[in-house]
Amino acid sequence: MTCAHIVDVALKRMPGVESVEVSLNKGLAIVKLKPGNRLAVAQFWQVLHDKGYSPKATRIDARGMLAGSEGSLQFKISGTNEVIPVIADPKNSAAYQEAVRRVGQDATLEGVMIPGKNLKAPAPLQVNRVKQEAK
Repeated sequence: MTCAHIVDVALKRMPGVESVEVSLNKGLAIVKLKPGNRLAVAQFWQVLHDKGYSPKATRIDARGMLAGSEGSLQFKISGTNEVIPVIADPKNSAAYQEAVRRVGQDATLEGVMIPGKNLKAPAPLQVNRVKQEAK
């Protein structure tokens, strides 16, 4: 059995996963989720860890509500209600500023999350694009 197959099967078994594409050459797994899924990024990291792999930077597109709290920005992801901190992308601080302007609104955030040593601890989302939800 190949490493790609092991990762592919493990990710496809997660409830709410629609499709998986794995490239070992790129060190990349692309996972498309079904609408209404309740999966959190940390769950994917844990599955990879359990299979003997070290999860790396994870690019996500997620819908939810932006909230501000004591000078920090947070994002409550729709479906899971997981609240994650939002930080600026050093190469694109304008996206973070746009997110701050949209506090209290629904939005889709695109960005990167990097796992820490404790895979269950909330990792911040480094935002690099904000899209306002259609009403």
